[in-house]
Order: sequence, then C-alpha cells, then structure tokens
Amino acid sequence: MTKTEFIKKIGAYAVSDMAQTKIPASLTIAQAALESAWGISGLTIKGNNLFGIKGKGPAGSCTMQTTEYKNGKPIKVDAAFRAYNNWGESIADHTKLILGGVSWDRDKYKKVIGVDGKTAAREIQKAGYATDPKYADKLIALMDEFNLYQYDVVKGAPNVDKNSDKVNVIVNGKKIKDGKLIDDVTYVPLRALGETLRAKVGFDNKTKTATLDTKV
Repeated sequence: MTKTEFIKKIGAYAVSDMAQTKIPASLTIAQAALESAWGISGLTIKGNNLFGIKGKGPAGSCTMQTTEYKNGKPIKVDAAFRAYNNWGESIADHTKLILGGVSWDRDKYKKVIGVDGKTAAREIQKAGYATDPKYADKLIALMDEFNLYQYDVVKGAPNVDKNSDKVNVIVNGKKIKDGKLIDDVTYVPLRALGETLRAKVGFDNKTKTATLDTKV
C-alpha cells in the first residue's frame, strides 16, 4: 500500500468520524500514519493497532517494544498494546479515547475537538498523548506535506464538500437524497436511507453510535 492509498483508506474513516465527533480528520490521518509507520509497523500488522493505544482491545493485547521519552531522552521498553480485529475498530477506539479521555480525567483531550488540525496536534501533545517532545511537530509536518487539511471540515480549513462530487443514490429503484463522493467512497445521510427502507434510525450521543434497524 502506498502512502497515498493509506491516506485515502484512513481518510474515508476519518471524514465520516469527524462528521459525528468534530475530531479533525487531519489529526486522525496524521496520527495513524505516524504511529503505524504507514500501516507497516509490527504493532499494526500483528494487532491492527494504528495509534499505539496500550491495554487490552477487542482482540486481546500484544506485547511490543516501544520508545518512551524520560527527561527528554528515548528509552526502549516492553508494553502491552490493544489488539483489534480490523482498522475500523482501532479508529473507533481512538475516537472513544479522545471523546471520553481517561478514568481520572474525562476532559483530558477536550481541547482537541472542534479545532483545526494544527491546533489539535499541539493540544493532543500538551494533553500527554505521547511522550515524544516533537510529537506535534511530526504530525504537523505530515499534515503539511500531504495537505491533510483538505479532509477537515472545521473553521480555518478547506471544506471537504468543495472537493467532493454529488452522487445520485437510488435504493430499490427509488432515488433518495443526494450523497457525496469523497475519495471513491459514497456518503449518504443515514436518516434518508432509513426512511427509504422504512427502518428505524437511532443515535446514541453518549457512545456516538448510529443504528439502522430494518426489523420494525
């Protein structure tokens, strides 16, 4: 997978996620690229872990050697990282962490939400997401090099809708509301899809989970 292909794959998840959570897509993409070495790190290959989140995940955990910084100096340590069944689970867990923080500080990453990519990168470092003193600089360098800001829909960043195409969406021969084509992925309003299928649509704001139930 090339870097461009990686960005497009992660970007599809990140843009969709941002629409619900206001976590800038540029941050999600840059962190995934940096933490996973563009999807080829041992942790990503072994446990589908894109963000280096530690602990036990849906698929258990895997122990890997990692670099931590103590007093500004890098040291190698073994740590247990969360394992996932796929990249989608890893991105969802990353979102959950940013939205809900940690048990001792639920607002730990609050300043990352609803801001532009560069601000988010600086704020997530300030919040202690990583021990690397140059973590924010590395994220911003990736955002600049690959213009990841184009994926953001926040004040001060290009609106992704301007870079997307309108798509006619037809379900069972009936046209529903127009969708958006972004990086070869079609996005359709869930409520419009639910109405067409005569399904029950729900959204849990606490867990940020959307549901579509056709068994009604």
